[in-house]
Parts: sequence; structure tokens; C-alpha cells
Amino acid sequence: MSHPAESGPFRPFRDSLDEDRARAVLRDAVAGGEDGELFLERRRAETLVFDDGRLKTASFDAAEGFGLRAVRGGATGYAHATDISEAALRRAAETVRLAVGAGGAVLAPPPAPTNRRLYGDADPVADAGFAAKVEMLRELDAYARGLDPRVIQVSATLAASLQEVSILRPEGGALADLRPLVRLNVSVIVEENGRRESGGTGSGGRHGLGPLMEPSHWQGLVREALRIARVNLAAEPAPAGEMDVVLGSGWPGILLHEAIGHGLEGDFNRKRTSAFAGLMGQRIAAPGVTVVDDGTLPDRRGSLTIDDEGTPSARTVLIEDGILVGLMQDRQNARLMGVTPTGNGRRESFAHAPMPRMTNTLMEPGRASREDVLAELKDGIYAVGFGGGQVDITNGKFVFSCTEAYRVKNGRIGAPVRGATLIGDGATALQKIRAVGNDMALDPGIGTCGKAGQWVPVGVGQPTLLIGGLTVGGAAAG
Repeated sequence: MSHPAESGPFRPFRDSLDEDRARAVLRDAVAGGEDGELFLERRRAETLVFDDGRLKTASFDAAEGFGLRAVRGGATGYAHATDISEAALRRAAETVRLAVGAGGAVLAPPPAPTNRRLYGDADPVADAGFAAKVEMLRELDAYARGLDPRVIQVSATLAASLQEVSILRPEGGALADLRPLVRLNVSVIVEENGRRESGGTGSGGRHGLGPLMEPSHWQGLVREALRIARVNLAAEPAPAGEMDVVLGSGWPGILLHEAIGHGLEGDFNRKRTSAFAGLMGQRIAAPGVTVVDDGTLPDRRGSLTIDDEGTPSARTVLIEDGILVGLMQDRQNARLMGVTPTGNGRRESFAHAPMPRMTNTLMEPGRASREDVLAELKDGIYAVGFGGGQVDITNGKFVFSCTEAYRVKNGRIGAPVRGATLIGDGATALQKIRAVGNDMALDPGIGTCGKAGQWVPVGVGQPTLLIGGLTVGGAAAG
């Protein structure tokens, strides 16, 4: 099975457009505006799903196109097309120009240049042949079933993509970024005495497929997924009520990502729809709590050499020792709020305008050991893994389901519990953090975040945390 992955690098100004003529159209489109860009993209993606002992899905997608944007004040004109040609660009410019009007505005300063490279530029889709990928998934399935006769279902998804981006700026700059992305997810279902439970895990990042396809790697993922499923087989119904909760390190950072991360994006604060709007410089979290958004971590899923406006990614401190000190900004919201862009202008594809989005959102480690944090939990839940969650940006209220959790009494980890959900609001949860561990860990590289219908890859991380007084929804009474 061959793909058009061997078609050579994406060079739109050699193959489809004359760069000088394209820039002239762009300048005409943003005349009278304060900002804008021509965003060109080619993306190739392959996904293989092995389920119930057979290859269930094999998809290959290829797309390319451009998005043209002009910005003035809070207004945005945006047009996109899959036809990368001067004729299509001129038609888009006519549409975009309507949003900015004529004259009177000054172009914002261009993004700062960078020579930094956070990931390689090889195409991970071409890292291995199709047959080799299918054989790996077949071996994974057989390995999982061979570990435990109670395994009745195995599902695995192997995904690889390469996004090639060119950004033309009206003031003259042209930038490019090649963004590899890979992911392997594994889930198993076990059955015993008529009861079925599941466990899942995964890993990924901005690198090639090679590391994921190493037997030592995927076998470790299978064993971890099976461990979680076995734990849940022995789990008791979760208790219900208000209680203290310890969140494990790493992936549980997804709760804080959802509960507070979106609320610290510039657009929600400028429009004052965030629960944290107007609180800059004030205490919004317990002492010792420091949260950063860091898009500069090499090879991480949420990292970007440059964002989708051409701004280099950054390490942005959001909360420092409990005080709100920063927000995640794209160019438009930063300009309207009188601050500096932070490299968080992101878009799902050329068909979408950029907006402020998280990259890798992390809570910095504290000084306590994991054991010390758990020792402070007198009666509550230790939540190690999370599944789905929901949050209301305007008030920070969240609901998260636990995929692995334990009852804790007097600092001792007891029986696993199933069906636990954590309910609370981000602003209150931040204030109720009573202990921060020294074991900060990043998630395994499988996060995807949605906002306003756009999905982008993200990362999370945190140390072990003790939060006082969350509401736990249980599986059953008693």
C-alpha cells in the first residue's frame, strides 16, 4: 500500500504561487487592518484500528489548502480554499477585505524570529510499511490475549501524521514548520464471573513511529492497560459525597487543564466570560501552586516551534505561587489587551482562524513526596486515571470520570473503587489545594483538546496533589 507521502516537501511558493505576487495580494487584503497572514498547509495522516482480532479500519487522508486572514480591532475576516492558486487567493482577498474596511490602521509588529527546532521533520507515515504496521498490531493483540485468559477484547489504534505549514506575513516574512505527530492507544476488556472491566493507556509525541513500534514499548503499554483492567475487576462501588481527593501525577493534569486552563486563555478574559476575568495580580490558588503553559518542550505532543501565526512558542507562567500573573495569548487578543503574544495562536487546519489555545499545560512540582501527600489524606479518594470530562468555561464547573481510583483512609491506600466521578469548579479547587508533590510528570502524549469546534493536540502534567472538599459521585449508595 503506497501513499503520496513520497511527493517531496511542501513548497507552495515554488509549485503553486509566486511569493511576491501572493504577498501583494495579502497586503492588499489587510490594508486598513492591523494584522493578518496567509496560512498554507499540507497534511497527511494515516490511522489503523485493530479491534476484535482483525484490522477494523485503515484510513489515509491527505489535504492541502490556504487560509487568508485580516484583523482589525475585534473583527476578523477569514476565507479559505483547497485550491492553492493565485485566482483562489484573489477571491479570498475580496471576502477578507470586507471585514477590515479602508485605511486608518497600522500593522502590528511582526513575530520575533527563531532558529529553534523542537522536533524532527521526517514523515512518520513513511517510517514503516503498511504490512509492518498491521503485523505489529496483530502481535500486540496476540500478546495481550496471551497474558491473561480473562482478556476477551483488545483494541489498538496506531496513528501518524505530518503537517507542513508555510506562513506568509504582510510585512515581508515567510515562515515554515514541519510537524510530525504519532500516537498508539491500547485498551483491553477482561471478564470474570460475568463482570467485565476495561483498562487503557497510550503514548505519543512529535517524533517518528519507530519508538512506538518497538516490542518493548508496546508490550509495556499492553501490560499497563491489563493492569488497570484487573484493578477494576477487583474494584468496589465508589462512595459518594464531599471528600478530600488526591490526584496522581501526570495524566490527571487533564482535570486542571480543563477546569482552569481554558479560563486562562486570552479571548475568554478579554470578553470577560472567564471565571478568572479581572483577577490579574490577585491570588486565585493556594500558596505553592505554580502553573505554566510551555510549548517549548522537545518532541512533546502539545509543543510547537512556531504557532499558527508565526510566533515562537514560549514558556508562559500563568499562576505563580498562587497569584495570577499571565494568560495565554494569540496576536489579536494580546494587542487588544495591551500585552505581548505568547505563541498560543493555534488552529485546527487552514480552514480555521487561529485563537488562543493551550500547548503543554503543567503544574510545577512542590516539595512533598507522593507518600507525604497521601499521608495527609485521612478519608477520601486517590484518583490515578481519568476518562472523559466536561467543563463550563464561564464558571469553571467540571465533572470528570475516574478510570482508576482507590479508597484511602488515614493515608493508607485501600481497595480500588469504580464509578467515581469528581465534581467541582476550577476556581474553588485551586484554592483548596493543600499539598503539592515533588513528582511532577508529563502525560504519555495522547491528549487532544476541543474549543469552539476546533481540535488540536495538547499536553498536560502535574505532580501528586491533595485537594480538599471535592464532590465525589459514586457508583452506588453505601
